[in-house]
Amino acid sequence: MARIKFGGRELLRAARRFEQDLLDEVSDIVYETARLIQTHAKALAPVDDSGLKDSIEVRMEGKYLAIVTVGVHYAIYVEYGTGIYAEGPGGSRAKKIPWSYYSEKLGRWVTTKGMKAQPFWGPAVEVGQDYFKSEMRRLGL
Repeated sequence: MARIKFGGRELLRAARRFEQDLLDEVSDIVYETARLIQTHAKALAPVDDSGLKDSIEVRMEGKYLAIVTVGVHYAIYVEYGTGIYAEGPGGSRAKKIPWSYYSEKLGRWVTTKGMKAQPFWGPAVEVGQDYFKSEMRRLGL
């Protein structure tokens, strides 16, 4: 009678190599996704000064965790607008009347009803999500 053997050390080594290669690809996809989000957010951020764009950073924490941050405090106002133009979080509670403030940049008092939203973060995250899902499907995950 014939004897058939399945498995063995060679198969186990091949499976471990496959697993490590797959995990390395996943790590690359995580990093590439984060960089894609950063690049798109910087490209979409309005150009007033470089503070907003310069504050968009990527940090890797381990092989499978990337964190993309926007470091300036006013990013949410750029993303969602202010005053009568406010959308998204806090939009219904936004000031609906004009207000004045002193602009150090202009050296004078300015009166405004608000600023329209200039989304840069949400669209960049959507691009990143689409890329991540596509790449994970390509791997069969």
